[in-house]
Amino acid sequence: MSTTQSERLRELLEPLVTSQGLDLEEIAVDSVGRKRVLRVVVDSDTGADLDQIADVSRELSAKLDETDAMGQGEYTLEVGTPGAERLLSEHRHYVRAVDRLVRFQLAEGAELVARILDVDDEGLDLEVPGVKGRKATTRRLGFAEIDRARVQVEFNRKDKKDMKEEEEA
Repeated sequence: MSTTQSERLRELLEPLVTSQGLDLEEIAVDSVGRKRVLRVVVDSDTGADLDQIADVSRELSAKLDETDAMGQGEYTLEVGTPGAERLLSEHRHYVRAVDRLVRFQLAEGAELVARILDVDDEGLDLEVPGVKGRKATTRRLGFAEIDRARVQVEFNRKDKKDMKEEEEA
C-alpha cells in the first residue's frame, strides 16, 4: 500500500474511530488472491468490546462505501483489536500494559522479560521475576533503551484479588 493511500485512509477513518471512543492503532491493506483485505486495528485504555467493534465496523464500512478511498475493486473490511501479544510502540501502549508481563529487546542487544509496574514520560518501572527461588527485583528502563517490546500471554497468572486473598490466609 502506498504511503499516500495509507495516509488518506487514516485521515478518512481516524475521526470515525475516535468518535467511538477508540484509538486507530493500525491500517493495513493486503492482497489475498484476487481480493484485497483492509485490516483496521482499534483499541482504547479500557479495551474494546464486541459491540464497539461492530459499531465502528459499520461506521467505517459506510464511510468507505461513500468514498473511493479503496478504489473500485472488491475488498473485505476487517476490524479488530491488537490481540494478546501486542507490540508496544506508543506511550499509551505501555500505559495499557501496566501489570502485564512484557518481553523487551533492548537497544544493547540483550533481552529482558519483566512486568510493567509504572509508566511515566521517561520510561518504565519494572519487576523482574526471580530465578531459581530468588526474589523478584525492580528495575528502571528508559524508553531510549528499548528496541522492541511485546506483551506476553500468561495462562496461570493470579490476579491481584487472588494474591491478596492468599496473603491474608
